[in-house]
Amino acid sequence: MLTHQTISPRDCFDAKTVKAVRRQMPPDEDVASLENMFEVLSDPTRVRILFALCRGKELCVNDLAALLGMTASAVSHQLRKLRDRQMVKCRWDKNLACYSLGDDPCIRKLLEFGLCLARETMEAGRKGVGK
Repeated sequence: MLTHQTISPRDCFDAKTVKAVRRQMPPDEDVASLENMFEVLSDPTRVRILFALCRGKELCVNDLAALLGMTASAVSHQLRKLRDRQMVKCRWDKNLACYSLGDDPCIRKLLEFGLCLARETMEAGRKGVGK
C-alpha cells in the first residue's frame, strides 16, 4: 500500500490535486470498517438473507431456511455474522427467533445500489464497454 511517505507530492503529476484528495480521504478505521462490511457481504447466502428481509420485513429462521433451501442451523450461522455487524436484528417470540433488517436505513440503500451497480456493470461487460 502506498502511503504519503512512499511518494512525495512533488513527484506527482498533479501535486495540488493529490494533496487536496489526501485531505478528503476517510480515516483508516473507517476504511477498515468498510472493508469488514464488504467482507460480510461477500457471502451470497448473507446477501440473499438481507434481500429476503428487505422484502419480507420480518422472517423467522425456519422461514429463511425454507426460502433459501438450507438448514436452520446454516441460516443461523449466517445470521449471527450479520447480527454482529448490526445489519440484522433479532426479536424473540417465545422460542422463535424473528429477524429483520437493522435499524440503519443505509443497509437497504446499500443493497439496492449494490444490485443496481452489479446489473449495470454486468450489462456494460456484455456490451464490451470499457474494453
